[in-house]
Amino acid sequence: MKDHAPVAVRELHALGVQTVMLSGDHPAAAQAVAGAAGVAEAHGQLLPGDKLARIAELQARLGPTAMVGDGINDAPALAAADIGIAMGSAGTDIAMEAADVVVMNDDLRRLPGLIRLSRRTHGVLWQNIVLALGIKAVFLLLALAGLATMWMAVFADMGASLLVVANGLRLLRR
Repeated sequence: MKDHAPVAVRELHALGVQTVMLSGDHPAAAQAVAGAAGVAEAHGQLLPGDKLARIAELQARLGPTAMVGDGINDAPALAAADIGIAMGSAGTDIAMEAADVVVMNDDLRRLPGLIRLSRRTHGVLWQNIVLALGIKAVFLLLALAGLATMWMAVFADMGASLLVVANGLRLLRR
């Protein structure tokens, strides 16, 4: 077990993420490692097809599911998960190819940061959609009332584009 695994699991739990360990190792070894890391549910002695079936079961039971893995045996489950996350520096090429995201330094503590960034990005995307559509709706109403000129609409459209880009750039601050 990586030294930083318990810290990463605690942070994931603090974010409301439920963790489950899927392992090809002996079930007793998987339970021992999961217990030391703080993972409540662990399944051992799983072949690639078994991991794939567990991912499908977790998706049905819990909803959107992420899979973190680094080996050939993880590749089918990484591809089937809603978000596949490969641990890159020690991972196999096939795992990295099957995953949606690759964490290049194999530090599990990056996972909570990845989730926080994705949640912030989701929020900014919705802000940008509302902002852009709101400005367009205002100018549609002004145009219907005969109060908007073509140049006002062009400047408003360009202004909206600049605003959504600037709003998105806020994500780079962290």
